[in-house]
Amino acid sequence: MFKYAIIVAGGTGTRMGASLPKQFLLLKGKPVLYYTLKTFTEAYPDLHVILVLPVTYTDMGQEIIDAYFDKERIRITAGGETRFQSVKNGLALVEKESIVFVHDGVRCLLTKDLIERCYQSALETGSAIPVLPSRDSVRFLKENGSDAVDRNRIVLVQTPQTFHSKIILPAFQIDYKDKFTDEATVVEAFGMQVTLVEGEERNIKITRPVDLVVAESLMNE
Repeated sequence: MFKYAIIVAGGTGTRMGASLPKQFLLLKGKPVLYYTLKTFTEAYPDLHVILVLPVTYTDMGQEIIDAYFDKERIRITAGGETRFQSVKNGLALVEKESIVFVHDGVRCLLTKDLIERCYQSALETGSAIPVLPSRDSVRFLKENGSDAVDRNRIVLVQTPQTFHSKIILPAFQIDYKDKFTDEATVVEAFGMQVTLVEGEERNIKITRPVDLVVAESLMNE
């Protein structure tokens, strides 16, 4: 089946404290975004990428594509004010019945194995949400204090969140709600269940300067 990867890199990276958005910062001499695009384009030869960027940085994104990738396989579109709108903008370019991956552009250490497992799950069940168990104790905040939560019932959500186009396209036609923190919450609000798959410890999200140090260390292993 045809495959699209919507790479969401529409943030400005204010927490990183740098002059450039985090997706363009260098990691071992290449932009963070390069590694994400490389893994997806190498995973399947028929996979096409829709890269969602801040409108003021689309030229910089095009420079990365021109330098390293087949321009015919990657299209750029502008991000929106929310993740929901950015993903919706990307979905507007999905032209065929397909499996659609939605991935954080700054999760640059994912593997082709994770992409393939998400693809197979989405083929079989319609969706795939990679998760990891919580290693930390978890508490639920209340107005007066907090309650301990059984961490064995908690999982940490990653990307690529993967769906059949027949599920994710109509789901993103519903009205935006503040609770939409990822694609799974949108699909569930549409009335569909999602399938959880095992994520990867290395699939970290680069949001702070220390994350670049950790990512480089992982790449050197």
